[in-house]
Amino acid sequence: MTLRFVPTPLTASVELPAPRESIWDPALADAILPTAARDAALQRLSEPGSFVVTTGQQPGLFTGPLYTIYKAVSAASLARVLERLWQRPVVPVFWSAGDDHDFAEASHASWITSDGSVASAELSPRLPDAPLTPMYRQPLGVEVEQALERLTTDLPPAEFKDSTLAWLRRHYRPEATVAGSFAGALAELLAPLGMVVLDSTHPTLKRVASRHLVRALGLTRDLDRDLEHRAEELRLAGFDPGVPVGDGASLVMLEGELGRDRLVLNNGEFVTRRSREHFDLAALQQIAASEPQRLSPNVLLRPVVESALLPTVAYLAGPGELRYLALTPPVYERMRIPRQLALPRWSGILVEPRVDRVLQKFGIDLDDLLEPAGPLEARLVRAQLPDEAVRALALIRSALESGYDRLGATAADIDPTLARPVQGARNQALSGVQDIERKLVQHLKRRQEIELGQIAKARTLILPENKSQERVLTIAPFLARYGTSLLSELSDVVEGWYASALEGALHPS
Repeated sequence: MTLRFVPTPLTASVELPAPRESIWDPALADAILPTAARDAALQRLSEPGSFVVTTGQQPGLFTGPLYTIYKAVSAASLARVLERLWQRPVVPVFWSAGDDHDFAEASHASWITSDGSVASAELSPRLPDAPLTPMYRQPLGVEVEQALERLTTDLPPAEFKDSTLAWLRRHYRPEATVAGSFAGALAELLAPLGMVVLDSTHPTLKRVASRHLVRALGLTRDLDRDLEHRAEELRLAGFDPGVPVGDGASLVMLEGELGRDRLVLNNGEFVTRRSREHFDLAALQQIAASEPQRLSPNVLLRPVVESALLPTVAYLAGPGELRYLALTPPVYERMRIPRQLALPRWSGILVEPRVDRVLQKFGIDLDDLLEPAGPLEARLVRAQLPDEAVRALALIRSALESGYDRLGATAADIDPTLARPVQGARNQALSGVQDIERKLVQHLKRRQEIELGQIAKARTLILPENKSQERVLTIAPFLARYGTSLLSELSDVVEGWYASALEGALHPS
């Protein structure tokens, strides 16, 4: 494969996780989606001393942006590195956050069309006052078929197009839920890497997790105070965790009359933030016992619950997660749950051969394309000016500057007030030369529209909509062109990246 993987490392450093004392709960096996990797993963998890490396993400249409895949590949790759280092089973697990209720985030996908533009498909948006239904209960609806049809039309013929579309159609069906389709598609895609997907909304997991949620509710005042102190420490250190705390809100969400809602402690009872339903702790304990599916952790409690349920030693996170996870140490301490290490996922750019051909043709680097459009194009066009024109423009500028400098000095001797008019005339004359050069460049641009179009398309491939590639594009078009071997090759690159980083941690210079 001639596709290049160019790392763009996150600012956080990679540290070596520490082993921990914990065991795998076999009751959670039912929550792992069935794939070709499931049985082997469960067998390895049942071995004494086994560990887990986790990552996770809220659902996304057609598996969401590339960074979701990068998180998964990062977990699988780090697990292999740690397994070699510790000589103990380390299983990569993807936590599918099906409780998430952000439909706007989960309901769209983007890709590059055959003409080099960015296209998107989106399910119909929710009404502003609609209940915040969790994605594990939100059907895709018939619009997903339209989205698949648009993707099919936009993708040019390619070796693996049919198999890629068949993979998506197996999971993204009108009757499927947003979370179910996402988890199923990822589970199938990631199985060759030895990774399994855990459905965080499975009844078994909900039942086991409920006791930790109830405990967190009972500790709401303490946790709120701890988090407020922690946030202040981080702010004094010049770090913004990006999540507001200290407002009396618990770390537990409840599905109520208006969907998934935050429970806030108010005058000794809990109130849902949107629907204003009131519960005492005993009522919430009863819900946890009889309807545990209604309760879920928020972003600060989720990794704590994950660590309570799984023998996880590390969680692979993106930049936003790393910011708010800095808040969580007091939550682990207060709940007496061991804390897994939060580590940066791999970040990078997929550079296709068509981009490399453009780079080679124009003698430019990838960094040039990552800059905003304009300066590069102007520089390339200016380089096409005839040598005679370049020399003439330089001579005219030099003559004007030299002549006006002499004239300005003489004029100032005659009357100092003449210096300003002479300077103004000098600037006007040089501006006229600049206008001529600009017009020459504009005419060259019109003659070079095809070549400049190649630059624009190459830039869109790596900087779509002037945003990071990994935050906009979905994996499907890349799989259609390069097949699923893309993931194994990327995994090798990411594994080498983690091995190198951890070598530095083990043997600092």
